[in-house]
Amino acid sequence: MIPELGQFVLILALAAALLQALLPMAGAARGDRVLTASARSIAIAQFILVALAFAALTWAHANSDFSVRNVVENSHTAKPFVYKLSGVWGNHEGSMLLWALILAGYGGVLATFAARDETLQARALSIQGAVAAAFLAFIIFTSNPFARVFPAPPDGLDLNPLLQDPGLAIHPPFLYLGYVGFSITFAYAIAGLIAGKIDRDWAAAVRPWALAAWVFLTIGIGLGSWWAYYELGWGGFWAWDPVENASFMPWLAGTAFIHSVRVLEKRDALKVWTVLLAISAFSLSLIGTFLVRSGIITSVHSFAVDPTRGIFILVILAAVIGGSLLLFALRAPLLNTNARFDPVSREGSIIANNILLSVACVTVFVGTFYPLFVEIMNGNRLSVGAPYFNATFLPLMAVLLLIIAPAAMLSWKRGDIGEAMRRLWPVGIVALLVFGAALFVTWPKYVAAGLGAGLAFWAGGGAVLDLINRSRVRADGFAGAVKNIAALPRPYLGMNTAHLGLAIVAIGVLGAGIWRSEQVLFMNPGEAISIGGYEVTLKTVNQAEGPNYVLERAHFDVSRNGKYLRSLPAERRFYPVRGMQTTEAGIWTSLKGDLYLVIGERNEQRGAVVRAWYNPFAVWLWIGAGVMAFGGVIAALPRRALKESMQTVQAIPEAAE
Repeated sequence: MIPELGQFVLILALAAALLQALLPMAGAARGDRVLTASARSIAIAQFILVALAFAALTWAHANSDFSVRNVVENSHTAKPFVYKLSGVWGNHEGSMLLWALILAGYGGVLATFAARDETLQARALSIQGAVAAAFLAFIIFTSNPFARVFPAPPDGLDLNPLLQDPGLAIHPPFLYLGYVGFSITFAYAIAGLIAGKIDRDWAAAVRPWALAAWVFLTIGIGLGSWWAYYELGWGGFWAWDPVENASFMPWLAGTAFIHSVRVLEKRDALKVWTVLLAISAFSLSLIGTFLVRSGIITSVHSFAVDPTRGIFILVILAAVIGGSLLLFALRAPLLNTNARFDPVSREGSIIANNILLSVACVTVFVGTFYPLFVEIMNGNRLSVGAPYFNATFLPLMAVLLLIIAPAAMLSWKRGDIGEAMRRLWPVGIVALLVFGAALFVTWPKYVAAGLGAGLAFWAGGGAVLDLINRSRVRADGFAGAVKNIAALPRPYLGMNTAHLGLAIVAIGVLGAGIWRSEQVLFMNPGEAISIGGYEVTLKTVNQAEGPNYVLERAHFDVSRNGKYLRSLPAERRFYPVRGMQTTEAGIWTSLKGDLYLVIGERNEQRGAVVRAWYNPFAVWLWIGAGVMAFGGVIAALPRRALKESMQTVQAIPEAAE
């Protein structure tokens, strides 16, 4: 009964989405305010209906209703309850329903808030409804999560073991909150083009949504790389996998967009460029959806399914991207601006930043899709891997790290690069010292990495120094500095924090990606290896059983200079229902670096294969991602909330006294 109810409310949600798409446009054309305002109520109703459908599928998974095909294919009675719940979106049909839920949720939230321009909001809700209708139709006609099985089997086939993990339970929702969040900025871009209204008010309305989407996508990508790091057992965090790239491309476009929309809000400039970035960010999100669900690539992250589903998504892509770009080509020439600024200015630096981010996005796009195009054209399979991306993408990021410190110190309209560089001289000295120290320690193997470390300290140090200077801590003391910081513009504080986070991420990437050390060897109990300054001894290898798997667990003792530090377990699991094997790495994390151990197959004579890595500064990668996301939150906070937070910080020293 519950699955039938879920399928029925999905059909009702599709009807609501179609009404949401059509009525506001008809009302705007006829000047009927009642029809225009109806979009808000319909958007909320659509969200409630999709939420009911999602709840029905969740109920089926939680109660192991094996009359539902989706439950049969992705669950098992022995599976832990938390993974029964995460299994709702650990498959194609359920993940698309989650996508539709978040899409409807964004529309519902947009409808809840009053807007300065109700007609523009109604048009945006109409565009949002059209996108929702397309995806709900896709779910109902090609990816029905409530399809039944008769007779119902006694048990299911279990969820992919790689997805039975806390990281994969929370990673997809955050990623989708980012992906789908750009649908709001896209909808506003189309609504603004239709109305010929792209101005400061438009930017003020769009910017919070752009920041929210960017924050969620940043967190989602960070969680995905963290999961790949500890779960896949290869010692790394990023492999330039096509599906990884599918989330990275909209993040790059979205990063350029939140910079550009700030210029539009502040100076009424970059109108055409800002609208194009809004279209691009959501278009790349849709392209990522196609890539994951078309069946044209194979990845641990993808749902390689029936290619007919890929054709349906391709039709949606053609309609959304093609239609929006056609409208852009027709209406963009009408977007005039009288704003003027020098090349050396805050606006000029943001243009340079956007060019670098856009070129970087294009390089990732080409590296991801070129092999697919070649295979389609002539059947030849090509592999574009890390060497291509490192050679094309990393130099662009090096230039970006070089310019963000002085760029943040330039004034609007006309800046003084000389003054900015004079203020940065202490940071420049520190960056040169870091560069020299890195060269001294790693010469001649890691010259480029030493340069990267220097640039990271230059960018991060510049952000810290600029905040110190603006806080006037030397003149006004700690309490006065906190008050001064609270008075600074939120966009500046968010930008400064995010730039610091980017520098921290760069340090983590250099440590875990370039400076890491690795050993692979056979070991028997009692044997030891040295790596990263640690002595690692294999003590025991035991077998045990989990709730839906059997495992082999190795215990390692870790010591330094003969002093015992701790025991570190590593596991190899086998899931009999799926017939799949996974690894659970033993990881000891510290701010200096990670000791990373993986146990592999056993050989009767030579022992077990042990893979050991030492990844310097690895944790800084995820700390930096968190700092970047926090910067986005600060930029989106209302001034009053930020002021109250700063007052709390200001009171801490007084309470200590």
